[in-house]
Amino acid sequence: MSSRLPDAEAAEPLADQASAAILGANPFVGFDRTRLVADAVEWMGRVALRPPALVGEAARTAAELGRVVAGRSDVHPADGDRRFADPAWTRNPFYRRLLQGYLALTAAAHRLVDQAGLDEPARQRAHFGVTLLADALAPTNALTSNPAALKQAFDTAGLSLLRGARNLTRDLGTTGMPATVDTRPFEAGGNLAVSPGAVVYRDEVCELIQYLPSTETVHARPLVVIPPQINKFYVLDLAPGRSFTEFAVAGGIPYFAISWRNPTAAQREWGLDTYVEACVKAVDAACQITGADAANVMGLCAGGVTMTLLLAYLAEVAPARIASATLAVAMLDMRSPSMMSMFASDAVIAAALRRSRRKGVLDGAEMARVFAWMRPNDLVWNYWVNNYLLGNDPPAFDILYWNADTTRLPAELHEGFLDLYVRNPLPEAGELSILGSDVDLRQVKAPVYVVAGVTDHIVPWQAAYEATRLFGGPCEFVLSSSGHIQSIVNPPGNPKASYFIGGPLHGDAEHWRRGAQKAAGSWWEHWLGWVQGRSGERRPAPRRLGSRRFRPLEPAPGTYVHQR
Repeated sequence: MSSRLPDAEAAEPLADQASAAILGANPFVGFDRTRLVADAVEWMGRVALRPPALVGEAARTAAELGRVVAGRSDVHPADGDRRFADPAWTRNPFYRRLLQGYLALTAAAHRLVDQAGLDEPARQRAHFGVTLLADALAPTNALTSNPAALKQAFDTAGLSLLRGARNLTRDLGTTGMPATVDTRPFEAGGNLAVSPGAVVYRDEVCELIQYLPSTETVHARPLVVIPPQINKFYVLDLAPGRSFTEFAVAGGIPYFAISWRNPTAAQREWGLDTYVEACVKAVDAACQITGADAANVMGLCAGGVTMTLLLAYLAEVAPARIASATLAVAMLDMRSPSMMSMFASDAVIAAALRRSRRKGVLDGAEMARVFAWMRPNDLVWNYWVNNYLLGNDPPAFDILYWNADTTRLPAELHEGFLDLYVRNPLPEAGELSILGSDVDLRQVKAPVYVVAGVTDHIVPWQAAYEATRLFGGPCEFVLSSSGHIQSIVNPPGNPKASYFIGGPLHGDAEHWRRGAQKAAGSWWEHWLGWVQGRSGERRPAPRRLGSRRFRPLEPAPGTYVHQR
């Protein structure tokens, strides 16, 4: 089965789209349409009460539109705005004026928001509402005003329009949203998640997969990877050559990964305690199989939050059980601003909880739809144009496939994550209890490796940096040069890749950045040296997976990854 993956250069725009699509914390709540309408009414009312500002902006915009008509405007799209990449938008006088007029009116609307005297949350929501409307009204979204779509229809004698109608009919019959990925070339266990291994432990919550060594010797201590509950586990085991699992195994790391069950309403009561307890059992199994005294753990995104709770629990009941922890693109201190904070009123949070309690789960497809409308230009209209106006299939890209392979959250876990956001208990000792133990991150003495992405819009790197202030042991902070998902899927060999290390941890994030040094390559290589130093001596690699107590149950990637 061919994956039809693009080369590294061609994949960058797709990786940006994939990063925008990752299910971060924001869809746990969604956004309040009523609040948006109320903010729009308040905005227009305040603008109406400021005639000088309104008249001044009208005159400014009229003058700019005059320059547009005369062909003397220098208005141009923002760097990276791929909507207007077709040469007709700059070379054709009609399309150039259409583009510049659209941009001038959009900019005027945003300036009026800034002049309306709204408080900061309302101002942000008003900007968001203007962006929603402006993105929907972009000339690229209509066939008659999209030169690339018209050219495609002409070149194909109308066949592209027929294909677009077919794609629209298909999407209306499934998700009701433009498809973001061509899923046909991919299959977990077929051409993704193919690192050799076996399920060596299974309970009703998770499977634990042990991977086959690829070296003559391995380190004594295992690594147990804790993925987010809102996506499947195999983001670290994509196609060979792009697999973190493959990379770590080649470094002699005894590698184990948790694969979460995809819950239904029958598991509505599974909460943070349930998942932390499953992690405890997985770590115990990995240690028993390898004969190790302690394990290294790694948590990604929401899995990083779960891992942090595991660390706090074990710091009280078995402090020597963890040799090191890696926290990747995760936010523990929720005070940092985000799109979620823009809409997370008490009423919206209560409504989100009522929906998940009623259904028993928060569905991954529902979360994806919410987040798509938080980034409509990247995640809705981009595919509207590609799938329907141009009549193309959506791209075939492994990360986009993984992101579309959604899971559900039990209602209790959904409530637990929202509680972490609303109350922000992790920075303060004793504000949260896990498995009967008070959480105090200062008691976590194991070394922690914190990874963030400099262009991460889901977990801003400054927010990720705050984790270094919370733990009681030594921390290493590493800042990748890429975004959320690109920071995770960052194999060596990309000549553009780099990361920052070595800044002082006694100040704030910007102080760290000023003192950090830039290194070429992937942070994977730096991490491997770090974790090898905490993995014990090397010994002959085991010839068989599992142990007498934990016998292999089936080949990787297991059963739970295929649950729908």
